[in-house]
Amino acid sequence: MPTKTKTTYFCQSCGAQSPKWVGRCPACGEWNTYVEEVIVKGDEGKHRDSVSSTRQRAPKPQLLNEITVGGEVRLPVPDKELSRVLGGGMVPGSLVLFGGEPGIGKSTLMLQLAVSLKNMKVLYVSGEESEQQIRMRAERLGVQNPNCYILTETSTQNIFKQREMIEPDLLIIDSIQTLHTAHIESSPGSVSQVRECASELLRFAKESGTPVFLIGHITKDGSLAGPKVLEHMVDTVLQFEGDRNHVYRLLRTTKNRFGSTNELGIYEMQGSGLREVSNPSEILITSRDEPTSGVAIAAMMEGMRPMLVEIQSLVSSAAYGTPQRSSTGFDLRRLSMLLAVLEKRCGFRLGAKDVFLNIAGGLKVEDPGIDLAVVCAVLSSNADIPVSPRVCFAAEVGLSGEIRPVNRIEQRISEAEKLGFEEVYISKYYKGLRPGDYAIRINMVGKIEEVFGGLFG
Repeated sequence: MPTKTKTTYFCQSCGAQSPKWVGRCPACGEWNTYVEEVIVKGDEGKHRDSVSSTRQRAPKPQLLNEITVGGEVRLPVPDKELSRVLGGGMVPGSLVLFGGEPGIGKSTLMLQLAVSLKNMKVLYVSGEESEQQIRMRAERLGVQNPNCYILTETSTQNIFKQREMIEPDLLIIDSIQTLHTAHIESSPGSVSQVRECASELLRFAKESGTPVFLIGHITKDGSLAGPKVLEHMVDTVLQFEGDRNHVYRLLRTTKNRFGSTNELGIYEMQGSGLREVSNPSEILITSRDEPTSGVAIAAMMEGMRPMLVEIQSLVSSAAYGTPQRSSTGFDLRRLSMLLAVLEKRCGFRLGAKDVFLNIAGGLKVEDPGIDLAVVCAVLSSNADIPVSPRVCFAAEVGLSGEIRPVNRIEQRISEAEKLGFEEVYISKYYKGLRPGDYAIRINMVGKIEEVFGGLFG
């Protein structure tokens, strides 16, 4: 029976489908994103030829109470940061999507994972690099794995044929945008190709119990390229972030069906690869010979992980009529709100002064628990009086100038105590805290004026 050919249009931003070309996508509102693609509708059985070696089972409805649940078995990962972000290791049959900007270190991290699993067969499929390039990168890493196989291929049918011969315990695809399947007549990277290739890999992962890692590209807006359904199909979505001007890389989880989405992994980019940062607080706090005004230390939470980060501020007289407000790594609107609180509630005249704020280390912080540290850094720079380097802050500032409590205060205090801090300022409205359990001095305050009096007299 001859195959039926159909031409349709897909939105490259969200994956919406239309029978004709439209200028603006009615689903996501983007302009000029529709592209024409040829869809071949043949025998539906062809879609399962690539994983024909796995057994098929007919789905039958079961009562919820009668479904047996076995213990969750996880495959250990030598990389502790990656293991934490995944929720404690790799889950058999899971599909993980790993995204990040070009050159941020996605391929390096995945190759490090492949060569570090000594007791597992790993098939690393690359559609972007040659075998020689991957071998050169592996030599720079300085780690060898006799069970790591490299395949430079973009056809999913050929990949599954090689998989049947090797039978790997882990499959890594670099990247999903370079793959193509014979069932779809469109170019690699198109919406339909990405969706169909991911669907085939999803069926393979679930039916064979093999974990699969997919490296994905991102758009100029920072979102994962391809249809949005790709993020719905996978079990875990990891985002690799960082500034190229800094050596630190952050691995975040935006979706995880097998663990928390609040975990964070931190790496340091070196010539020999990505190094795990087990204690980021010591790195993010700058060592100085003498105290400097405009610097305050905040005890923050990045997901479930306590960290101490340095807040830097500079307050100077406005050289022009309109004062400047600049922020790096911190929400500019929240900075404006805190400055308005200092102006209205506390009487500090900052309306005619330039205020610059920076989070050291290139981090982007959204935790409201650093509000008090931001306020103290601004006041320290304004008065040109340094804050003691042995003092840190963990509290939110309200619109009336009150010091509000934040979550997981015990973990923040313990992290500050571990790093040798002598004092910490928190909200007095926090209930259930026993200051006697800590060696660090805990100052419980309710207003900004109390903090200013305790710091600067």
